[in-house]
Amino acid sequence: MEIDRRRIRRLIQRSRTQERTLDRLIRAQAWLDPVAGVVQRAVGGFYEALGSPGRAIKDVMHGTKVLGHPLHPALTDVPVGAWTLGVLADWLFIASGRVPPIAGDLALAGGLAGAVLAALTGYTDFHETSGHERRTAVVHGLTMTGVIVLDVISLVMRLSSPDLRPPAVVLSTVAWLIVVFGAYVGGHLTFGIGTAVNHNAFYDGPMDYVKVGSRNDFPEGEMKRVEANGLPVVILRREGLLHAIGAVCSHAGGPLHEGKVKDGVVTCPWHSSRFQFEDGKVLGGPATFDQPLLVVRERGGAVEVKLAYRLN
Repeated sequence: MEIDRRRIRRLIQRSRTQERTLDRLIRAQAWLDPVAGVVQRAVGGFYEALGSPGRAIKDVMHGTKVLGHPLHPALTDVPVGAWTLGVLADWLFIASGRVPPIAGDLALAGGLAGAVLAALTGYTDFHETSGHERRTAVVHGLTMTGVIVLDVISLVMRLSSPDLRPPAVVLSTVAWLIVVFGAYVGGHLTFGIGTAVNHNAFYDGPMDYVKVGSRNDFPEGEMKRVEANGLPVVILRREGLLHAIGAVCSHAGGPLHEGKVKDGVVTCPWHSSRFQFEDGKVLGGPATFDQPLLVVRERGGAVEVKLAYRLN
């Protein structure tokens, strides 16, 4: 028994040392949870206060509507690029005087304008996170928010007095260095943890019909989860016809078959993304990617499905 305990302790210690330093540090910060909870309640309360338009605005902020792709990553390049250009312009002005000081000021202001919209979309996405993902997301969000505050102060200093330009340049340079860390955390959030990644991107399924049950297994108005050559599928009979889509929510991997269905639309039980059974289209966020669509046929009392198109 003692040997087993020692072995377990060694395995735990080994797993901790193999975990990324960033993840290990964030897991140790229990104080992040109440902070994240306050921020999430504030974001949710804001959209709820807007009523029905709030849902539409939230879908746009996620990227579900208009873009059809996560919006936040598409916007972050604007402030990062502008601030990088601004820091270069500032130091070229100080070192050589060949670049006008207004160049750095304009780049800083342009970056701030882009950062505000990026922050709004980022906090909107943050509203749907949980666990370690939520802790990592709040570190990213607070870091970038701190950068915005520093750059606002730098811009005010520049506009207030020419004598304040040198310390203002130093301040915006420090803010840019913090951006590098914040961007790393944000990249890890997406590529390391999988936030906002299409959870169906690497699924594969049958391109030829495979049997998943019999006609009596699928009563009218009820969803049923089956597997088609390893692909989780949820099937719904509506007005006598069978419809099938991938059973794993594209947003965060939620089990769609455990959600609610109404008028041919299923709502994910995890974050309330809504998908249409008829074609797999996402109708409401936070999901931005459609569900895999399957073709269903009934032949000789058997129900068969196949992918409507390849996923990758």
